[in-house]
Amino acid sequence: MNQKLDRRKKYTRMALKYSLITLLKIKPISTITVKEICERADINRSTFYTHYHDQFDLLEQIEEKMIADINTYLSQYNFTRDEESLQMTEKLLEYIAANYDICQTLLNENGDHSFERRVMDVARTFLVRNWTEKNNMDADLSEYAGTFLISGSIYVIKQWLANNMDKPPKQIAQLINSIELNG
Repeated sequence: MNQKLDRRKKYTRMALKYSLITLLKIKPISTITVKEICERADINRSTFYTHYHDQFDLLEQIEEKMIADINTYLSQYNFTRDEESLQMTEKLLEYIAANYDICQTLLNENGDHSFERRVMDVARTFLVRNWTEKNNMDADLSEYAGTFLISGSIYVIKQWLANNMDKPPKQIAQLINSIELNG
C-alpha cells in the first residue's frame, strides 16, 4: 500500500512539474496561477497544496533539484586536470541534454532569472576555487575571471539549447574548455 502511495505521489509531482514547465514556455512565472497548473496537470488544487505552497514553491523545488544535480556533477571532477575539466563539462552538457526541456525553459526569458544566477554561483564557486589553485591567481581576480568564463559558458549553453542542441555535447564542451584554457 505504501509503495502505491509513493508512486502516486511521484506521478502527481511529475505531472505538476511538467505542467508548470509547459506554462513557463509561454509566459513568466508571475502570471501563472495554481489553477492553470492544476487544470493542465488534471489534478485538484487541494492535491497541489498538499505538495506545494504555491507556483513559486513548485518552481523552487524544480530548481533545487537541478542545482543539486549540477553540484553532484561538479563535485565528481578535479578541475586542475585539463582532461577532467573537459570530461566534467561534457558530462554536464549531457545532463543538460537529457533534461533539455526543463533546462531550456528555466534558462529562457520566461524562466526565473534567479535560476541562471544560482547556476552561475554554483559554477563560479567550483571554478574560482580551482582556478586560484591552478593559475596561482589572486582570489579576487580569479572571481572576476570566473564570472567572465561562467557568463560566457551559460550563454553558449543557452544558444546551444535555442538551436535544439545542433552540435554534440562533446563539441560544445571542447569549445567551452578551449576558451577557458586559451582565453
